[in-house]
Amino acid sequence: MLVLDLTTELTGAAVPADRLQARAAGAYLGLAVGDALGATVEFLIPREILEQYGVHRELLGGGWLKLRKGQVTDDTEMSLALGQAILSAGGVAAGPIAAAFSDWMRRKPVDIGNTVRRGIAHYRQTGETQVPESDYDAGNGACMRALPIALVTLGADLEEVAAANRIQSHTTHHTALGDAGTLTVLRMVQAALQGARRDHLKDLADALVAQAPAYRYDRRRMENPGGFLVETLRAVFQSLFATDCFEGALIDVVNRGGDADTTGAILGMIAGALYGVEQIPRRWLATLDPKVAAACRTQAGALLAMSPQCRG
Repeated sequence: MLVLDLTTELTGAAVPADRLQARAAGAYLGLAVGDALGATVEFLIPREILEQYGVHRELLGGGWLKLRKGQVTDDTEMSLALGQAILSAGGVAAGPIAAAFSDWMRRKPVDIGNTVRRGIAHYRQTGETQVPESDYDAGNGACMRALPIALVTLGADLEEVAAANRIQSHTTHHTALGDAGTLTVLRMVQAALQGARRDHLKDLADALVAQAPAYRYDRRRMENPGGFLVETLRAVFQSLFATDCFEGALIDVVNRGGDADTTGAILGMIAGALYGVEQIPRRWLATLDPKVAAACRTQAGALLAMSPQCRG
């Protein structure tokens, strides 16, 4: 297993139910605001961001997708599709998840990654809910949407979390390197939900690096990260561990440019769980698409209620 298990260390410091709910909402809303914040500067390099925006710090919309203020992209939309599939099926099941992703693509989303598109096309053509394993599938599209897995498996053992992760990931992305990185993000979210501090999350990131050195993040600053999950998580880890608040972390990561909606979304879900919904700037929550915000809050509570921790 490519992730340090901190369950034993965190046991005994139970988080009150209302606080757990707030952290889960923080994770989901953090994902959405990170997506919306980063989408404005997606595919720009840091120098271009500086020239156009100074320090980019508001949900402005626009960008190459010409979004409305507060509008989200595929990162949040696929997360909500995954979450709804889990809730409707009563658990993590490959068929409903693949069908939900196919239905989402049929609605002509504002953006969709090439690997995701190929995976959904494979499902439509063959009925298979898993793409063949490929080293070229280590993009960030499975990680960006994985938050519902972290919520619904909270309190499960590590292999159960990993198995659920593989079910959703392998509909479009099937590579051991990608599985390891995504699983680490899930465990970071879960540890934060359960009261872990930032240094605990660093232990998880460092355990990943020890087993998969490609994820090493302690060298040069990762700017202009592409869609390769290794680059995405280098930027996410650097921003998370170099800052001490939700807003600072999100502003740092999206101003690195590149695939900024996805670095923003992934860091947003981790930082939202770590710092809680109360640290997400109110001006960002007020600008976020209200229907998306409501769906995030609803799913956060419903998925959490299904988890082993809350059922117990």
